[in-house]
Amino acid sequence: MNTQTVTKKQEVAQETMRITGSEAIIRCLMAEGVDILYGYPGGAIMPVYDELYKFRDQIHHVLTRHEQGAAHAAQGYARISGRVGVAIATSGPGATNLITGIADAQIDSTPIVCITGQVPSHLLGSDAFQETDIVGISTPVTKWNHQITKAEDIPSVIAKAFYIAKSGRPGPVLVDITKDAQFGELDFKYEKCTGIRSYVPIPKTKPEAVSAAAELINGAKKPFIVWGQGVILGQAENELKAVVEKAGIPAAWTILGASALPTSHPLNVGMVGMHGNYAPNKLTNECDVLIAIGMRFDDRVTGSLNTYAKQAKIIHFDIDPSEINKNVKTDVAVIGNSKDSLAKLLPLLNKNTHTNWLQKFKDLYAIEFDKVIKEDLTPTKEGLTMGEVIKQINLETKGNAAIVSDVGQHQMIACRYAEFTTTKSNITSGGLGTMGFALPAAIGAKMAAPDREVVAIIGDGGFQMNIQELGTIFQQKAAVKVVVLNNGFLGMVRQWQQLFFDKRYASTEMTNPDFVAIAKGYYIESKRVTKREELAHAIKEMIASKESYFLEVCVEKEDNVFPMIPSGASVSDVRLC
Repeated sequence: MNTQTVTKKQEVAQETMRITGSEAIIRCLMAEGVDILYGYPGGAIMPVYDELYKFRDQIHHVLTRHEQGAAHAAQGYARISGRVGVAIATSGPGATNLITGIADAQIDSTPIVCITGQVPSHLLGSDAFQETDIVGISTPVTKWNHQITKAEDIPSVIAKAFYIAKSGRPGPVLVDITKDAQFGELDFKYEKCTGIRSYVPIPKTKPEAVSAAAELINGAKKPFIVWGQGVILGQAENELKAVVEKAGIPAAWTILGASALPTSHPLNVGMVGMHGNYAPNKLTNECDVLIAIGMRFDDRVTGSLNTYAKQAKIIHFDIDPSEINKNVKTDVAVIGNSKDSLAKLLPLLNKNTHTNWLQKFKDLYAIEFDKVIKEDLTPTKEGLTMGEVIKQINLETKGNAAIVSDVGQHQMIACRYAEFTTTKSNITSGGLGTMGFALPAAIGAKMAAPDREVVAIIGDGGFQMNIQELGTIFQQKAAVKVVVLNNGFLGMVRQWQQLFFDKRYASTEMTNPDFVAIAKGYYIESKRVTKREELAHAIKEMIASKESYFLEVCVEKEDNVFPMIPSGASVSDVRLC
């Protein structure tokens, strides 16, 4: 965005003028720096779309093919840019179709603002056409929501919405606006929100907590760091790297924390969690000090809480006080923004190395490599593996791509094997596990970062949940690279059925359409790979393309993802086969 545009928007924000509520909405978005929003028009939001038409040279509206796609696209935009994503929809089904994306954003702390139209205020509660209580419906899955029934309330509510969405621990906000408020008039002036009484987005870090953390770390013989997305949201990547290197501590990541530290860093020991790496899972129950940074100890990371790191002192760095002691009892809690907290910690740490302790991680990695990784990445069997596809993508992108994965076996393989050199490069649905996330999220990511290579990794099941967003890719000419790993199954569910339900494959085998023909129907260059000798050239061709590209890779039908911690088991019980 050039300086002239910014200046113009600032001037707009300071003007006082008599305008309609719908125009006020657009001017509020402009004042917040919004240049792209995702949505789908309908009756109750039509006045806003009429104003969008007038301002189409200043705000680019992306017509998704489904409102869920709009919410996920806004998420992808936010996750790669660090800015607030915006989605817009009409009332009734338009609004309810946003809910899955909003819930996904809530649990993954993604800043988005969703604006929905509503029936006129005099019809509220009358079961009018396309009326739903979207404020009531969305309350459990939003950071904040509000219904506007008067035009004069629009500027202050939208200002508050953006402030709440992006401040502190980010999250989704929904603003519902009645049609009469959109048509009504107001004397417009916009002032950005800079604070709300009783809302403290960033708690003040206590020096004594930082000192106590440093003392435990300096005295540790087997310290272990597990970091999550809070490092990325707090822009604390450099601080994390400095702490890890100065104290010489092995560090592992949750799936949403991936890419905060380069994959190749010598102290990056891999991923924790149900399908994480063998060493960091196993050694969680051997460390003497566990330092959790910007992660929430969710069940997919901890396994059984009855056995999780019981031998260790727990230090928890987090911006959200409600996460402290929620799942795992903490010995030292350092509350605050991770960038500030880690910066305060760094000078208190002793320069250290933990050579013998780090060697344990290397030894266990060697076991995992021999029993799992080698066959995943360089298979000897006839069928293609998901791992070798990710390996080939790494070779062609040199670890610089943003990988947007859906949910299932392919997600775990992508998170395990994708190589990252740059932060904000791993975009996936973590807490909610939303199939259908990747395709629209990749569109938002590519539009927010057009100079970056964005590769969507999707299973044949999740792909069909939002397959219609190929139309958005075509219309927007978004150069997203889409890779569907087709095993003809709902793979992760099938794996559980094989391991825990005596191979009763109930409703998991899929009869799929011709994906390549469908993509070609959207005028997207497409190819199918069925043989190993075709793979390298196809991926090279895909990455070299300057336009969107669809690649279907037919992989082994009944491959499993290992290591694996069975649900509810101890992290010490991680299985290699």
